Amino acid sequence: MDGIVFLHGIARSARSLAVLEKVLRADGYATLNLDYPARSRCIADIVEALQEQISLFSDTCSDRLHFVTHSMGGLVARAFIARHRPARLGHVVMLAPPNAGSEIADLLGGNLLYRAFFGPAGAELVTKRSDSLCEVLGRVDYPLGVIAGDRSLDPVGWLLLPGANDGRVSVERTRVAGMADHIVIHGTHTLIMNNPEAIAQVRHFLTHGRFVHPVSAG
Repeated sequence: MDGIVFLHGIARSARSLAVLEKVLRADGYATLNLDYPARSRCIADIVEALQEQISLFSDTCSDRLHFVTHSMGGLVARAFIARHRPARLGHVVMLAPPNAGSEIADLLGGNLLYRAFFGPAGAELVTKRSDSLCEVLGRVDYPLGVIAGDRSLDPVGWLLLPGANDGRVSVERTRVAGMADHIVIHGTHTLIMNNPEAIAQVRHFLTHGRFVHPVSAG
């Protein structure tokens, strides 16, 4: 049986991925949907806090271990794989990940309220990253699919971000070198994990290692 580890975003909880988890469990996957200290630790420390739980879950899966993530959970998955790569690593699917940071974090990173609420990991979401953080995240040399959204519920975020964006992360900054596939859907950052098209694309990538892209006319 293949297993899936779910990793939520910085200001969310495991409940935010419950719908997606239910769908994938019905497909026959074993699942581990984790709550983790997203706002009280840096990404490297979050990884160490998760290591034992994920390793024990991996031992119960007879086949591959996949990761499905939302927002900053994608960075946590990258750091985990770089530090504790599972022996039978399968596919990784990221929903709206700030792989190249977010301009929102750039603009608000110096704000005391932002820093108090989002904590050490929030400070690591900026677009200009330290060499040490780049080392923590590692390079992508595994089958990774990225799903970006281009709709926003927040007009302020939409105006602050350059180009197409989901209100928190621009489409361009969801990309990362080494990814196997990338697709943009009409979804928002907050709700993309419950978007029917996003769910269908996650299911397809986990099976085939690629997304279903629309056929262009002509």
